[in-house]
Amino acid sequence: MIGKLKGSIEEIGADYVLVDVHGVCYVAYCSARTLSKIGSAGEAVVLFIETYVREDQLKLFGFLSALEREWFNLLQSVQGVGSKVALAVLSTLSPSELANAIALQDKVMISRAPGVGPKVAVRLVTELRNKAPALAGEASASIGLKQELGEGVASAPVADAVSALTNLGYSRDQAASAVAAALKNGGEGGDSAKLIRLGLKELSR
Repeated sequence: MIGKLKGSIEEIGADYVLVDVHGVCYVAYCSARTLSKIGSAGEAVVLFIETYVREDQLKLFGFLSALEREWFNLLQSVQGVGSKVALAVLSTLSPSELANAIALQDKVMISRAPGVGPKVAVRLVTELRNKAPALAGEASASIGLKQELGEGVASAPVADAVSALTNLGYSRDQAASAVAAALKNGGEGGDSAKLIRLGLKELSR
């Protein structure tokens, strides 16, 4: 079982990277997002690896972080999502963006990934919504509020503030993050007008 590869980049293909580890080259299949960040041929690279062993093949999947690898496995726990679709989702959304989309039950955002139709998107946000907070990464500070918004149980001032910021052209994710930061920085107990004002201040940083 291979858990991590440390070596140099031998070659980068459309959906894989060839990693030279002391003269032995390993093919690791990666998301487009990972391939765009690992560097170029000859440079050092470290990949977290998920090893798939089947009767007729042994396949390695590479990730820049353990968190991305966890999402890869979690996505495949949902019916209709295999390794190809999981990589497509991770090519489209970062782990924190994915956690936010699931918390907000933003099916449209998840459907941007190739191979993810409306039914699969619904299953993803429904089946993974309770697991997203543990894998939120950079989004962990605001994930609770986004879940409340996604489930329709957020307080009226919070929901109104997010709606107002969204109407100003910000994405629901950006608006929710700004309001979460506003609440943390002195906006607790405030009305929607105060949260909108503080939210706009956060968005202008």
